[in-house]
Amino acid sequence: MSLKHLAEDDRPREKFLMKGKNALSDAELLAIIMGSGNREESAVDLARRILKSVGENWHDLSRLSIADLCKFNGVGEAKAISISAALEIGRRRAAQEVPDRKQLVSSHEAFLFLKPYLGDLQTEEFWAVFVNQNNKVLHFCQLTSGGINYSVVDVRILFKTALEQFATGIFIAHNHPSGNLRPSEEDKKITKQVVEAGKLLNVTLIDHLIINQNSYFSFSDEGIL
Repeated sequence: MSLKHLAEDDRPREKFLMKGKNALSDAELLAIIMGSGNREESAVDLARRILKSVGENWHDLSRLSIADLCKFNGVGEAKAISISAALEIGRRRAAQEVPDRKQLVSSHEAFLFLKPYLGDLQTEEFWAVFVNQNNKVLHFCQLTSGGINYSVVDVRILFKTALEQFATGIFIAHNHPSGNLRPSEEDKKITKQVVEAGKLLNVTLIDHLIINQNSYFSFSDEGIL
């Protein structure tokens, strides 16, 4: 029986998407790894039986060999390898240190962070850096790429990305290929739009930087956010 034939409430993949990974039981997580059960059992039921055989303990499950796993009806070599590989990934993840995220506590640090991406460009690009409440970088990306002297950003896409990253703050930045750091009226308009949208979503625009090869203009430092 494949997962697609299970009742809606018993489909681990759908539950994962609707409720998140933390809502799934151990058996449901294992069922996703296996993908299907056997003629008598759903993937979830088979997963429950496998976990019960090791006392519901992932460590003990990881000690089973491929041959041991294949003794369960419905588990062939491919499924056994998938289970073993997933458990090995978990072991390696637990053994690694959590990488330290870059913290941006000033406009100058934001400039140094973004300069390698924006400083030498011949066309204008708009980038965003998404941070947590401690100003540690969660994600950064290019949002748009334009012509010589303009790059229009969609504020909806900016905040969609912010919400996906669970960011509480944003640095936005774009370059002026001409080297002139003075903000245009369009730059000011975009900044105001981002500030206002952020208020509704409780995501703060920390700064807007205009960058060239050697320097930058900070909306925050100039008090015009």
